Amino acid sequence: MTRIGASIAALLLLLLPAAAQAVDPRLVPDVSSRSIEIQYSFTGEELLLFGAILYPGQRLPDDRADIVVVLKGPVRPVVLREKQRIAGMWVNASSIRLRTSPGFYAIGSSRPIDKLVDERTAAIFELGLKNLSMSPTGFSEAKKLERFEAGLVDLYRRMGLFYENPSAVEITEGVLYRARIPVPARVPVGTYRAETYLISKGRVLAVASRDVQIRKAGFERFVALAAQRHGFLYGLAAVALSLLLGYAASALFRRR
Repeated sequence: MTRIGASIAALLLLLLPAAAQAVDPRLVPDVSSRSIEIQYSFTGEELLLFGAILYPGQRLPDDRADIVVVLKGPVRPVVLREKQRIAGMWVNASSIRLRTSPGFYAIGSSRPIDKLVDERTAAIFELGLKNLSMSPTGFSEAKKLERFEAGLVDLYRRMGLFYENPSAVEITEGVLYRARIPVPARVPVGTYRAETYLISKGRVLAVASRDVQIRKAGFERFVALAAQRHGFLYGLAAVALSLLLGYAASALFRRR
């Protein structure tokens, strides 16, 4: 091969990734609220994830594309303990520590996940509650780990912190999409990521995300900041308030 031919071949290799990207569609996502404030009257909220699919040349493909949306965060370590009844008493028998358990995880899709991608792809992108990677510390038996994780998922489901809906996403004219994700009142504060996946023929074509802040506001925010920044003074104030309320209650009952 001549030097010119080698140069042309090298140039083609460099242009191939750019060409592949040019033919793939891209996502333009957004959320109805970038910040959710939790006050004493907060009873939950419904977050709308919406956006558009931009196809190259504005030409819609013949094959149907699907959308999966995920809202998750914040990631934190969790210790799970299993209780057993020994000699008529319930005691902690064993425990497992998970390093990367999300405090909230909600997923919605236009069709069930198992009909969109194979198990390997779902595990790579952590699509679905059964595909969450929680990074257990230390060695643990597979059956034991599966039992603990299933218990955590069931508990968080009942608390509204884990949510899964295979028909939550609506796609209009193959371009516009929208999905509503319920945010419960007991949701933890922190930074959340709203992720959108465009899937076709079992392949993830595009991924886009937006950040959502969930934080306390008003008097709740004041109390939370006081506990974090001035822990000792906050403890003293809590003890003093408890003593004051106890004294007031005893005085009230003595008068009666």
